[in-house]
Amino acid sequence: MDEVIQFLRDNPVQYLATVSRDGRAKCRPFMFCIAEDGKIWFCTSAAKEVYEEMKSNPAIEVSVCSSSYAWIRLNGEVVFENNQKIKELCLEIPINKEIYQTTDNPNMRVFYLRNAKAVIADMSGKAPKEHIL
Repeated sequence: MDEVIQFLRDNPVQYLATVSRDGRAKCRPFMFCIAEDGKIWFCTSAAKEVYEEMKSNPAIEVSVCSSSYAWIRLNGEVVFENNQKIKELCLEIPINKEIYQTTDNPNMRVFYLRNAKAVIADMSGKAPKEHIL
């Protein structure tokens, strides 16, 4: 899990793919927040379309490529949890603090990935590394 977390930290703007409510694939910039309690956590706003998409179909994939052309694909099932500790940790990230200000913000939602799997690969021809999280 450490390699996955480091890759996400080193490449802070990832792309999260969902199935939109009209059944089409949709991808948008996103940001990993924290690893805590053996889980990878993100946050989003209940006011965003992505929140409704993930509630309708919790299967998502996150991907990002490094400047050295290595990439990660991380997928799993979204589980929303009203977890104050995680919200507090997410607010330690300046952009989250700017957006949500407090853990009491009614739009702040945190989620982790259940049955998460990550694949890290590159252009070297070596076999990709798989991580079950």
